[in-house]
Amino acid sequence: MTTLYFMRHAQSEANLADILASQINFPLTQTGKDDAKQIAQEFCQDHKIDKVITSSLLRAQQTGHPFESELGLIASSDERLVEQDLGKYAGKTYADLDDEPDYCHDRALRWKWVPDGGGESYEMIASRLQPFFDDMFSTEQGNVLIITHAVTMRMIKAILTNILPEYPREIAHNGEIWQVTLDKKGSAHEVVSLFYGDSKSAIS
Repeated sequence: MTTLYFMRHAQSEANLADILASQINFPLTQTGKDDAKQIAQEFCQDHKIDKVITSSLLRAQQTGHPFESELGLIASSDERLVEQDLGKYAGKTYADLDDEPDYCHDRALRWKWVPDGGGESYEMIASRLQPFFDDMFSTEQGNVLIITHAVTMRMIKAILTNILPEYPREIAHNGEIWQVTLDKKGSAHEVVSLFYGDSKSAIS
């Protein structure tokens, strides 16, 4: 049996400043580091984890460090789990986007929208994630913690619930974890949200 736990990284400097981090290597804030440590302690009391995989971006790797300590494991990184490439919009604040007429403000219309400057559409993100899931479905993986990003997790849920090219409009909170037990490829999987540390405030 393979059970996957997808976690959005803890608070980054970009989150704090309302910046679209995209694939820029913003670090965690001190609050984010403290919360990642608390989440790791609480989560690892409840769940046995055999493997930790993080996005190759710094904020995801920093979120993974306390899990490595708690579990006595060394995380691997995977480029396929990185955040959306937002092209020329990467590094801009949300306020900056008000003056960007070519930015797609409607979340419902981003499947085919490719941000100017070499960005990725949601369709392109889903395509790079498919081989990752092929790997997960091909052999039994045990219990795997996967630390990634907000938009990437949106596409992950769409793949797991088998609704593409539709996708959820909401995003995971920093530190939120999704649990899913893999069935057959192409099945509509149940995705359960878990909250530890400061992310518990999302359900209060």
